[in-house]
Amino acid sequence: MQQLRCCVVVPTFNNSRTLKKVLDGILSHTKNIIVINDGSTDTTREILDSYPELTQVHLNKNQGKGHALRIGFKKALELGYHFAITIDSDGQHFPKDIPVFIEALEREPSKKVLFIGSRNMQQSDVPGRSSFGNRFSNFWFWVETGIWLKDTQCGFRLYPLEALRDMKFYTPKFEFEIEVIVRAAWKGITVKNIPVSIMYDDPERVSHFRPIIDFARISVLNTWLVFVALVYIKPRDLLRRFKKKGFKRFFYEDFLHNQDSPKKKAFSIALGIFIGLSPLWGFHTVIVIFLALLLKLNKVIAFAASNISLPPFIPFVLFLSLQTGAWVTGRELSFSINEIDENFEIIKNLQTYIIGSVTLSTLSALTLGFLAYIFLSIFDRKKIAMHNG
Repeated sequence: MQQLRCCVVVPTFNNSRTLKKVLDGILSHTKNIIVINDGSTDTTREILDSYPELTQVHLNKNQGKGHALRIGFKKALELGYHFAITIDSDGQHFPKDIPVFIEALEREPSKKVLFIGSRNMQQSDVPGRSSFGNRFSNFWFWVETGIWLKDTQCGFRLYPLEALRDMKFYTPKFEFEIEVIVRAAWKGITVKNIPVSIMYDDPERVSHFRPIIDFARISVLNTWLVFVALVYIKPRDLLRRFKKKGFKRFFYEDFLHNQDSPKKKAFSIALGIFIGLSPLWGFHTVIVIFLALLLKLNKVIAFAASNISLPPFIPFVLFLSLQTGAWVTGRELSFSINEIDENFEIIKNLQTYIIGSVTLSTLSALTLGFLAYIFLSIFDRKKIAMHNG
């Protein structure tokens, strides 16, 4: 821990019955401990007075676990630490697992990694609501980052402080532990699970998690993070790969060499074309990625195909939609300004456009999806033949 410049940060609030046991357990591994007393009103202060060798920060008012952790990280950076292991003071974590984090960190070449303890959620003493909450959190983390973890809620973690130094966080309570791993993943920090032990049935354990209020706060946070991921992060990452690889390499690696079947790729292209040509301007990206996730299609291919309506192509898309609508409805297009008030030509043309847009997007999706399936099937067979040869 000295070589890696790693400390242990312990946020605590009214856990006087378990705090001493936790601190003594940590001290058997390291003296690099920072305790954040988050406005405790029990005997926490008196207990900490018997540990003068520890770095302590006492907050006058309880402001939440997330706020306490951020205070602890700031203090750790001031003291020159590069990594911080966080452990809850309610006794559910075992300090004997601290070396597990250090050994895992030693094996990481880049050291730009955030480890989350992975608990055995099948233990008999694990509350049902904790198991459900973990599955709920794991799913939304996957939607927001594309990374699947077994446990996203465990507070036993190792944080790369230098990598997080310039990042901004906005949540002060339990939801911070969701925000920090999502934003870390978005920044390119590797987020991994490592197995740790857990104990829930300790009679002295006191949890301050409020099932209704805190779950609601986490749900609001996930709603916002999903929106940001769909509107900004996923398109950003796709464009970055495109710029880095260039069109030819991007097309060859991300489209043709993708491990998805030709059928799945073709459906993804069809979905992207349908949404891209639909009259849902301003929402194409959100809708196509959401549907790709919902239908378990290829998000990259679907998003790329939806860009058929990029700004340079918009005039052509509008023109073809209007012409298709006129063909379907049998109406003649009219843009006479003098007749707008009398004949409601704008409304007529809008109806024609919507009908034409839906028709054009449907026919184009079916046609291009079918052609893509044929092309991709041929390419896939050739690839298999070359591999077998």
